[in-house]
Amino acid sequence: MKRTFAGVLLALAFGTALAQAPGTILIGQSAPLSGANKDLGVDIRDGALAYFRKVNEAGGVNGRKIELETLDDANVVQRAGENTQKLIEESGVFALFGYASATLSRPALPHVEKARVPFLGPFTGADPMRVYNRYVYNMRASYADELEKIVDYFAPLSVKRFAIVYYDDVVGRENFTAVERALKKRGLTPVSVGVFKDRAKPDIDGGMRDVLKGTPDVIIFTTLYKATADSIKAARRMGSNAFMASNSFPGANQLAKELGKDGAGVIVATVVPPYARMSLAVVNEYRAAMEKYVARKDYSFTSIEAFLAAKVTVEALRRAGPKLTRESFMQALDGMGSYDTGGYTVGFGPRNHNGSSFVELTIIGKDGTFKF
Repeated sequence: MKRTFAGVLLALAFGTALAQAPGTILIGQSAPLSGANKDLGVDIRDGALAYFRKVNEAGGVNGRKIELETLDDANVVQRAGENTQKLIEESGVFALFGYASATLSRPALPHVEKARVPFLGPFTGADPMRVYNRYVYNMRASYADELEKIVDYFAPLSVKRFAIVYYDDVVGRENFTAVERALKKRGLTPVSVGVFKDRAKPDIDGGMRDVLKGTPDVIIFTTLYKATADSIKAARRMGSNAFMASNSFPGANQLAKELGKDGAGVIVATVVPPYARMSLAVVNEYRAAMEKYVARKDYSFTSIEAFLAAKVTVEALRRAGPKLTRESFMQALDGMGSYDTGGYTVGFGPRNHNGSSFVELTIIGKDGTFKF
């Protein structure tokens, strides 16, 4: 036991591989498996598990099986930080994977940097997480990319009155700035804003009253799916006929489910190919793996994003070779200039850890399905 503990300390100090168990690569994750954002966390976990289990059944990576340890943070920031410390210091994970937002990811960063642990595929496009960090690898587009796409969609239609709904925190204000920047390029400014001071208990009616004072033609949401859905319902109840659009932050499927019949016509930005696009090899691979390895047919944009991130992770592990260390793994990622997963391409470089700028818009149909 003393030798094992000493080995863990040495590995943490020098960023090397950890022999958690013979033939095992342990990946750690903190995600909301309970609470208001549970559906998002479960989808992230299951999408990753589907690919990792598929790889394990085929013999693993360079003879090693991948194990995913997921701890529930219930969407509580403090718990995400505590979970990270536990995963690194007690479980001795090789890398971290797929935290559900920027607010949950940011508390992990001090632990990541101290222990030199790779942090893969955080589920966020927030600017604060996209500033270059030696240990963080983003595998999706930024919220700024998404919000630019939303504004650009409406610009040719001569729509000029935009409102924005956001949280009054670091990430929320960055989202507001991104929309403001996209509008300024077109000579426009927001006509009104809805600002939620408290993520846990947002003042929905108050926020929507503020928004509707500007009589917007388009309301852009950058909030969690429950707050977004409740806000859209409130705006409709108050008589608004504005177009409703959201970035990917809520999770398209989770938002559609929460909206129910009120979701028809809502526009959502997505950062991965649609899980219904069967012409793509990776979509077929994803759907088969979800059914076989996690017994789910309720496909989602969130779980396919996790599946793709897991596939990129495994490819880097494979390229790092049998003498795996954290450093060799990150070197493999940095050398992954353009990796085609089967219809979705991710590319990194030594000074570029933002792997994709892919964005598409989808519209929720009357039956809750998505139109492209």
